[in-house]
Amino acid sequence: MSGTILITGAAGNLGSAVLNKFLENDFQIAAIVSKTRKSNLHETNRLKAFPLDLLDETSVEQIVKQVVEIFGDIDMAILTVGGFAMGGMEDTGQEDLDKMYRLNFLTAYHMARQVFIQMQRQSGGGQIIFTGSRPAMHPGEAKNMLSYALSKSLVFRLAEVINEDGKGNGITASVIVPGVIDTPQNREDMPDADFTRWVRAAEIADNIYHLITPAGKQLRESIIRIYGESQS
Repeated sequence: MSGTILITGAAGNLGSAVLNKFLENDFQIAAIVSKTRKSNLHETNRLKAFPLDLLDETSVEQIVKQVVEIFGDIDMAILTVGGFAMGGMEDTGQEDLDKMYRLNFLTAYHMARQVFIQMQRQSGGGQIIFTGSRPAMHPGEAKNMLSYALSKSLVFRLAEVINEDGKGNGITASVIVPGVIDTPQNREDMPDADFTRWVRAAEIADNIYHLITPAGKQLRESIIRIYGESQS
């Protein structure tokens, strides 16, 4: 199996796990990395790094064109960039909402829009994979992380719109909803937690990879829950 995969946040915990999974299965990888942080990715003829500010809409458009020039059609775009913030109704003002909206929704929207436009031009369509969250689906879990949950809820709505708009062109969107991911940062933030109950980034990568296989492409469930044994 081969093709071209675009990954945002490719140097992060989840992004790097996804990158490695697809790279070991002979895919070409367009690795979108932060423009302000040094990337340690080792480029090859199948792996190219593209430093980018995902909030810069014009730059996103230019990078997608570069990816197509180098690798050809984009078979799947996996969007892992995002951020987290605590705070309930009393603590969440406009600045908090705007920060999470920009980080969790606009970064996804800018890339998804350009990839969708490109996939409309392709004979085989393509797949767009978003990263969602449980608090965006369950109000009871959202009350103490309001700005985060609201911003992520827009990602679910965007996926629904893409699935409707992309029907005639073979374009689909899915939202991966992980539980607590076992990362060094989460272990440091929650040292007393039972890490064995958390989901590993590699397990999420396995599930995303399945979506591009012939069997995975037959799935019509747009929300993929990967909780492991975690409860959040």
